[in-house]
Amino acid sequence: MRIKTLLVKHAHRLVTMDGQRREIPDGGLFAEGNRITAVATTRELPETADEIIDLTGHVVTPGLINTHHHMFQSLTRAIPCAQDCGLFGWLKALYPLWGRLTPEMIRISTLTAMAELILSGCTTTSDHLYLFPNGCRLDDSLEAAGEIGMRFHACRGAMSLGESQGGLPPDRLVEPEDDILRDARRLIDTYHDSNRFAMRRIAIAPCSPFSVSQNLMRESAALARSCGVALHTHLAENDDDAAYSREKFGRTPAEFVEELDWVGRDVWHAHCVRLDRDGIRLFARTGTGVAHCPSSNMRLGSGIAPVAQMLREGVAVALGVDGSASNDSGQMLGEARQALLLQRAASGPAALTARQALELATIGGARVLGRDDIGALAPGMAADFAAFDLRKIAFAGAGHDPVAALVFCSPATAAWSVIDGRVVVRNGQLTTIDLPIVLERHNRLARELAAG
Repeated sequence: MRIKTLLVKHAHRLVTMDGQRREIPDGGLFAEGNRITAVATTRELPETADEIIDLTGHVVTPGLINTHHHMFQSLTRAIPCAQDCGLFGWLKALYPLWGRLTPEMIRISTLTAMAELILSGCTTTSDHLYLFPNGCRLDDSLEAAGEIGMRFHACRGAMSLGESQGGLPPDRLVEPEDDILRDARRLIDTYHDSNRFAMRRIAIAPCSPFSVSQNLMRESAALARSCGVALHTHLAENDDDAAYSREKFGRTPAEFVEELDWVGRDVWHAHCVRLDRDGIRLFARTGTGVAHCPSSNMRLGSGIAPVAQMLREGVAVALGVDGSASNDSGQMLGEARQALLLQRAASGPAALTARQALELATIGGARVLGRDDIGALAPGMAADFAAFDLRKIAFAGAGHDPVAALVFCSPATAAWSVIDGRVVVRNGQLTTIDLPIVLERHNRLARELAAG
């Protein structure tokens, strides 16, 4: 079968995020199938291809990468009883609703959350699904990802420590640990693809130190390493989370995960708001990644993660929109903007630049997910990219630096998005699903879930 070619030309600015951080005026790229073969100025590229996209007036970036999400939570946005709670109170308010989730709710909420991400320029996402009531399975999320065409790191989450055993979640939402590990192995054997340009990978992701046992953390690490997959969890999200670790285990959060062998290049932790200096140095030394979720951290009053310090120390940091019930949004450029503003609020105007924030959303995400085939536009990389129209009102007067404008100005939606060489957003419209029908069903299911 002949490989389809794609030519992108006349981008006002093409942001490569390559080793030289080139930003190419009148830039473009040429792709053969799902792989980029050339990145250059338009005049240096071939003149013909099976599909040609003229991106005059657009900024093109590598596809943005989201490293932390709970997509099922898009069904429980702005629930009144959870609007003004901290982390633990917020969870306790929402656990009863989440206990009524169904497989269809998982599939539809995943489609909705992925559509929102893709329309913000995101081409690769992880999702952390950690509860499985009423026959729900991670397979439901994987089915949705295949339908919409998104590159997906599916995290098999778990909760095994219920209230009766000193954990936070209700007992009816936890699972036996043998069942958790057995299902994780099934998912790896069925779905995980370790090849370059993989569209789906599996990670093992016990939910948090306050909802699983130390034994499950250790066994999960052993299973992941025997199978060559990554590990993910929440860590040091707020003061209560850090205090739980000290009181329950006699360790700081960083000491706790180090003792359990949950550090290394195959591990990434969400939040790390209360990661101390020793923990930052441990993560830098071991290559352990961090998914920074600024909007969620502000929404729940969790604090400000020391991202600027992490970057100075060499920690791998990426961005995550986090769950749609603690962010109420899934806009990746918006998350980059929040990261910029929050670090500056904490540490001054030099704490983080617009281009550094964009790096967190691209090559930072690739590094945290352990990938060298996404996050940059260069020959040999995956044909994943997004284009943003500078002629929209949000960018009026921002032509002095259109790349920084992506972060400083109001978060834009993608005019074009290509994932694995396939056009998924064309002229601002999703091409792979009928979004109005999905949203109608999603809103109906959200009402049913809230009504009980």
